[in-house]
This record gives sequence, structure tokens and C-alpha cells, in this order.
Amino acid sequence: MLAQGEEILKYIPQRPPFVFIDRLIEANGTKIVSGYKIISDNPLVEENMLSESGLIENIAQTAAAGVGYNCISNNKPVIPGFIGAVKKLTVVERPAVNGEIITTVDIVSEVMNATIIHGSVLYNGKVIAECDMNIFLQQQ
Repeated sequence: MLAQGEEILKYIPQRPPFVFIDRLIEANGTKIVSGYKIISDNPLVEENMLSESGLIENIAQTAAAGVGYNCISNNKPVIPGFIGAVKKLTVVERPAVNGEIITTVDIVSEVMNATIIHGSVLYNGKVIAECDMNIFLQQQ
């Protein structure tokens, strides 16, 4: 476990209540893994389940946490990123409040300030959501 709870906040630009990860499990450069226990007061919980938008944000924050972790590990400031596009989104199930999801982000390619990732979300041992995402890092 690389980080959990409040410690996550040093790696991502988001602040409560708009935080969609609570554990950073792995960040090795090309693969990032996070965990999140869905809470009832999450702003993107609808009908006691995390919405599709919440799943997308969870994938994006997982990517951000990996970037943030690598920046801090290299004594550099954390660089904020922005979602440029979401492609090939598939959601087969929405996770329930108090359920836990594990999200894996694989970095497909990086060109200048653009990163293309593939994210997948596991819930109860099966993939419930996945997408490709273009993320643009803020120019320094």
C-alpha cells in the first residue's frame, strides 16, 4: 500500500467531497492501481450506487494519483491533469454504497503533455467498467 485515507490528497488535485479513491495500491510508471469504498455522501452516488460519471472520475483520479506519486517520488511538484476524451466506455454494473472497487489504469502512450490510458474497474471480482481516456497534463 503506497498511500491511504487523507494521505491520498497529496497526490491528487481533488478535495472532499469530490474524492473517488481512498487507497493507492500500486504506481510503477505504466500501471496504477487504486481502491475505493463507496460512501453514501459521495456527490455522484445515485439510487445508492456510484454513477457512471463517478466510475469515470474514479479512473481519472487513479491516473492522477499515479502521476502525483511519481512527481513526489522525484521531488517535483504534482502536475494537475484534465480529461480530454473518454472513448470505448463500457459500464455493465454500478457498485453499491459500502462496496469496494479496485481500479487499474495502464498507460498506453505518452506524447508531450498528453497521456492515453486504459482503465478498468473491478467490483466483487469482475470487471464492471472500462474505458480509454486521453488526459492532458497542465503545462508548467
